[in-house]
Amino acid sequence: MTYPEPRGGHPSGSRASGPSDAPVPYAGKAPAERLGQDRRPGAPAQPSGAPWSAGPDWAAPSAAGPDWAAPTAAGPDWAASTAAGRDPAAPSAAGPDWAAPSAAEPEWAAPTAATSTSQAEWELTTAEAGRRGPGKRRAGRDGKPVPAKQKGRAGRNLPAAIGVGLGLGLAILLSLIIWKEAFLGVLVVVAGVGIWETVRALKVTGARPPLVPLLAGGVLMIGLAWFYGPDALQLGLLATLLAALVWRFSEHQAGFRRDLAAAALVAVYVPFLLGFGALLAQPEDGPSRVLTALIAVILSDTGGYAAGVFFGKHPMAPTISPKKSWEGFAGSVTAAAVGSGLLLYFLLDVSFGWGLLFGAVISVAAVTGDLAESMLKRDIGVKDMSNLLPGHGGLMDRLDSILFAVPAAYLLLSLIAPPG
Repeated sequence: MTYPEPRGGHPSGSRASGPSDAPVPYAGKAPAERLGQDRRPGAPAQPSGAPWSAGPDWAAPSAAGPDWAAPTAAGPDWAASTAAGRDPAAPSAAGPDWAAPSAAEPEWAAPTAATSTSQAEWELTTAEAGRRGPGKRRAGRDGKPVPAKQKGRAGRNLPAAIGVGLGLGLAILLSLIIWKEAFLGVLVVVAGVGIWETVRALKVTGARPPLVPLLAGGVLMIGLAWFYGPDALQLGLLATLLAALVWRFSEHQAGFRRDLAAAALVAVYVPFLLGFGALLAQPEDGPSRVLTALIAVILSDTGGYAAGVFFGKHPMAPTISPKKSWEGFAGSVTAAAVGSGLLLYFLLDVSFGWGLLFGAVISVAAVTGDLAESMLKRDIGVKDMSNLLPGHGGLMDRLDSILFAVPAAYLLLSLIAPPG
């Protein structure tokens, strides 16, 4: 451990152990005379003939170094600044006895300006050097808060994100395999939560889309799509917009056009796009079609995440989603295309080439949906739609890719693998 030099104590810039060029005013005098003079103002002088029994003459110069206790022209009297009049910096022939403090001066009690540190300062330094406990963010030495531990290059809590994704996928899989009508209930619940999150997020901008007609219209749209097909889905969207118009008009408040535009956005973005999931599940092989579309989205998301983390260097849309890269996009398309080619070949008896095309289109739609929601959140000024799902934020933060991919999957499969 190194210690700071005393201010102004060494004109030549040398350390405490080196020779000094300062004059020695007591050179040539007897020890008794030096002892009698080397006192603080007002202290009684030691008789010249009395024996010195309290300890060695710390102020006396030795063979190893000059008399540092003597006041010089370049610096103050360091011996006078200590609590007991003892200058630990003064070297002796055998070196200072650091391990044996005197009876009048307990250890750490009187730090010197040149070479020592007080016990309180030592304990503070040791405590600051120790490891901080979990969850404690404290200011550093410069006064700025210590940054929190980063969660990863992709900005996610990866274990929580994987756990939540597996849980949602398992719920959908069980509903499709055990009882297909249960998938209708899953769609209704997802639509309701998505509508609530979107309406809640839009309120940050001052818009107040009516929640009740949107929730009722969401249930209506998905039910009509499940039982009556795509034409009924469009009628359900029209009925939802009319109900929101009447509801908002009856409130007699300002901002009518703003709130109606927000209601139209919510109605199209969440329940109308989810209605294509009901259309996708309607045929006899509907569960296979739904699983193919969802697995393609998962492969796209996973491939893009892996490629972006390990190879991402060129930002894809830095003003919308800074963490997305062109390398990640290439990984998304590749993983979704290869995986979908195999899935469609074994599940729906579609050629591998058409499967590659299907996977590439689904990947592009999924990435577009992700960017669309990122742009919406940036325009609103929120980071996540809510905090319902650990590692994801809100349910809409998980559905952003699926909402655009499901209509694309329905249209493509209607062409390359028509039902019946």
